[in-house]
Parts: sequence; structure tokens; C-alpha cells
Amino acid sequence: MATQVTAEAVERVVFGGLEEIGAEGEISREATFESLDLDSLDVVELGQIIDDEFGVELDADALKDVKTVGDVIDLVVARGG
Repeated sequence: MATQVTAEAVERVVFGGLEEIGAEGEISREATFESLDLDSLDVVELGQIIDDEFGVELDADALKDVKTVGDVIDLVVARGG
């Protein structure tokens, strides 16, 4: 059963997922993936974590314009809400 999609729940899962995949630096909504030293494969892995937790699929088209952690959180909330 998927976790309810709330901004708080998504933020918790995204922050935890970023730590899990090895993000470097301070994780915040304003942090860019570049500043966290993450590449496109890491972002795809984060998308899989989100899909597993919330049942919200983030395909390559959805992720191509995402620049910050906050962008991902907002996208997941919008698609899952």
C-alpha cells in the first residue's frame, strides 16, 4: 500500500532517498542536484524510490526540467494529490 502523498511525507522520503543514494552536502528544498553531486542516474534512482513509496511514476520527461529537491517534492505532490 502506497504512503499518503503529503508534502511532509514526500519531503521525508525524498530527503531519506537522497541520503541513501549518496548525496553530498546539505540536503534542503533549495539544493540543486548538481550541488549534491548527483547525476541523472541518481535522479532516476530517486524516482524509483518515490514510485515504490507513493506509487507516483516520474518518467524522464517529468524529470528533465527538475533542478532542485523542492522541484521534485512539488512534482510528486502535484501528481499524487
